[in-house]
Amino acid sequence: MAITLEGDRPANYLTRLATSDLGRSFKALILNELDIQPGATVLDLGCGPGADLSAIAEAVGGTGRVVGVDNDASAVSEAIRAASRLSQVEVTVGDAHSLDLPTDSVDRVHTDRVLQHVADPNAVVAEVARVLRPGGVVGFAEPDWDTLVIDYPDPAIPVAYRKFITDRVVRNSRIGRQLPAICEANGLVATRILPVTVALRDLAQADKIFGFERVTRRATEADYLTATQAAEWLEHLRTAPLFVSLSLFPTFAESMSAA
Repeated sequence: MAITLEGDRPANYLTRLATSDLGRSFKALILNELDIQPGATVLDLGCGPGADLSAIAEAVGGTGRVVGVDNDASAVSEAIRAASRLSQVEVTVGDAHSLDLPTDSVDRVHTDRVLQHVADPNAVVAEVARVLRPGGVVGFAEPDWDTLVIDYPDPAIPVAYRKFITDRVVRNSRIGRQLPAICEANGLVATRILPVTVALRDLAQADKIFGFERVTRRATEADYLTATQAAEWLEHLRTAPLFVSLSLFPTFAESMSAA
């Protein structure tokens, strides 16, 4: 099977992943743990093209409110179109480091693989703590890219590939393990951590997540892999049985001011 080059926009990738069996299962776990009640106000922080807005809107019902915020104007436009028939949903362009929301104004915060990319995770978590009402709950779903494992005859090659990702691709590549401490340094109590390990054998599905050709090309340009190593690596991924896994650490935290 040929690997498809991951060259399209991140918003499209997020939509494809959200609608896959893997994405639906993972997202259902997060929403279930958030225990969103009818009438609640929920912030979907880093909502992207709106993959989660419909499910959150269903949970809050007609008397609730869902606020989607993202810094990507194009993704926000897509989210607005996706939620056009959901009267309880509003989506705006905004900065997660400085939210245009009142203090103590939301009951739940949902964020999925966002903190790995922000400039200052502490500032974002502090903002989440500020806008959460007493007793409010946030669910942060973030990976730890040091847990990326790919089977290959020479183990040094996937290690180099992973190191390129942790060094150069993902800004906060180890955020999954850091979340409990970040929460507790910023006014939240981390109450539950539910590790999720994704293990994939299907190349097409894995490539939607990892973009093997694109990342390998960049790793080669950055001298983490030689051209020969990269060619042999991609050929192996195309032709040999695949095993790739990554662990995420959904972390749920509550306001310290809860009664």
